[in-house]
Amino acid sequence: MESVERTFQLHVPSSTENLSMIRDFVGGIGQRAGFSDSDVAKLELAVDEACANVIEHAYGSDSTHEVTVKARLDAESVQIDIVDTGCGFDPKQVEQVNLEQLISKRKTGGLGMRLIQSLMDEVHYQIVPGQKNELRMVKRLKKKNSS
Repeated sequence: MESVERTFQLHVPSSTENLSMIRDFVGGIGQRAGFSDSDVAKLELAVDEACANVIEHAYGSDSTHEVTVKARLDAESVQIDIVDTGCGFDPKQVEQVNLEQLISKRKTGGLGMRLIQSLMDEVHYQIVPGQKNELRMVKRLKKKNSS
């Protein structure tokens, strides 16, 4: 069977008001790819968290900028790229605070990267300070047993 790769893009202003549109876009991609409802929800949550981080941290909630969501799907997986031109960061410099410490201090924040990594099969950052930041996330399709 021939594998066909399909690509889609969504460009939206960097405002939290657009997160529901991004979730709808990604959810549609996940459904089109054949993911279970549970995996579609994981895909939506990971992308929502990544885009919220871009809006809040990379752009400082300045809605004059743009967030680009690129999706590529094929017979094996869905790849989602989140692209922005905001302030970059070094993912290795983000402190991985102990989860129990966050809970005991009732601290919010600091869990986004950990959440994304737990929901997706692959997570890669490409940061070019002052030019372009790209987060690539991959979710593989689970093969159904053919008996």
